[in-house]
Amino acid sequence: MEKRTNVIIIGSGVAALQLTKKLRRDIHVTILTKSEVLNGNSVLAQGGVAAALSEQDDFRKHYKDTMIAGRHHNDEEVVLKMTEAAPSLIEELYREGCSFDVGADGRLSLGMEGAHSEKRIVHGGGDATGKRIMDFLYKKVKEVPGVTIVENITVFELIIADNRCVGVKGKHSNGKVFRFYGDHIVLATGGVGQLYSFTPCADTITGDGIALAYRAGAEISDMEFIQFHPTLLYVDKKGRGLISEAVRGEGAVLVTEDGTKIMEGVHPLKDLAPRHVVAQTIYDYRNRGHEVFLDISKVNKFEERFPTITKMCRDYGINPAEGKLPVVPGCHFLMGGVKTDYCGRTNIEGLYAIGEVARTGIHGANRLASNSLLEGLFFGKNLAEFINEHYAEKVRRPSFTKQSRKLSVPKASSLPELSELKKMMMARTGIVRTENGLKEQKQWLESFKIEKWLDADLEHLSVEQIERVFMLITSWLITVSALQRTESRGGHFRSDYPFEDDFHWLKKEIIHRRTVAKDGRDEQIKTAATT
Repeated sequence: MEKRTNVIIIGSGVAALQLTKKLRRDIHVTILTKSEVLNGNSVLAQGGVAAALSEQDDFRKHYKDTMIAGRHHNDEEVVLKMTEAAPSLIEELYREGCSFDVGADGRLSLGMEGAHSEKRIVHGGGDATGKRIMDFLYKKVKEVPGVTIVENITVFELIIADNRCVGVKGKHSNGKVFRFYGDHIVLATGGVGQLYSFTPCADTITGDGIALAYRAGAEISDMEFIQFHPTLLYVDKKGRGLISEAVRGEGAVLVTEDGTKIMEGVHPLKDLAPRHVVAQTIYDYRNRGHEVFLDISKVNKFEERFPTITKMCRDYGINPAEGKLPVVPGCHFLMGGVKTDYCGRTNIEGLYAIGEVARTGIHGANRLASNSLLEGLFFGKNLAEFINEHYAEKVRRPSFTKQSRKLSVPKASSLPELSELKKMMMARTGIVRTENGLKEQKQWLESFKIEKWLDADLEHLSVEQIERVFMLITSWLITVSALQRTESRGGHFRSDYPFEDDFHWLKKEIIHRRTVAKDGRDEQIKTAATT
């Protein structure tokens, strides 16, 4: 079945809904989401949105904090523009009716989080900020004429014609295949959390957009930079959900089973150190046989301040009133992704990426807390302004050229088991990495014939099998990037290269792009300096 529209958005998080809200009303939009609109990472976001709104704060301070957290791998110009725009983005949402928390003086309440130099975190419902923003944006989007939302559909291929992305192929959960054509194809599929055994991310976050883009020939950058959130609730040997950094911002501290404060002497900011520092410290203590807990006994009115976390704890049999929450670090956020410019454009005409799936240059080597929802709002608006300006009255009908590469049809039985893939990624391409471990992981991943899956016809697979293909490809991209970057920076930690190497690596990206050599093999990696 074929459908035609002006803009196709793959994904339904904050970036996707902000884009839809900001587009002209005469533009027809189709949102494709592989689950339900409000079943994704944006809804789960607890911490808040960062913006320099107080008298003592300034967007330049927010800029500086973002650059320090990102270990100066960030794009300075884009960071400056985003931090400068942040107050107006938040104030606009608030004026339009988004329900943020306010103080007794009637002004927006501002909280503190790790690696911020000022109180600048805007919350909604205490620890339900993402849900508040998403509920608001979804309500606004449903009021927009010309918007079609298709749920429970997995996009498995980007359609390229005349060197332009002109549409997508998707498989519905009932097995039916659809083709959607449009002028502007937008990836807003989120990150890679479910590639790892410990993650607070939604079940839908499996690296789909990155694999889609790579298969189509888009540039993929900075895949080695993954933020492992220090504090997931740890119950029955599983990471059950995120405990926001805002809890440590309110005075909680990390301790071992005997009460030892593990961040003492590790970093000047102690428990509010950058996330990669805290996550690595917890990882080290757990490797030495210790259990790690978040001591919340000094947090004033914890259950009132953090109702979502309180409910999660009780759902898993943990009583917050006892004052200690068992925690483990897990995969939380991808700083890299599909390489884009300021508007979200990729190297493929007609293809864009926004939100966590995109490598925009905002986060550098490590994301500053509460910059993720902000990035989605900022780039959703930027891309909307670009499309509004370059809107074509009619949807182009693509003229297809004969396919130059024969599609393979590998057997699904050759794919790795999901639990094994997650376990191996956590062990070898996780918080602490080594050359030997990464080489073992690369070899293991390549044993599943990745080169065949890069050119495979996926239409014959089930939705679950398509997802495993994408997880395999994206895991490989992360692993080979981590192997190539011989330093530690931000979310990428190599114990065999434990220090930053500015001489060889400062401002250097590892960019993946598929090009075909004369012998038919993929030439998959190039390294380039950022400008």
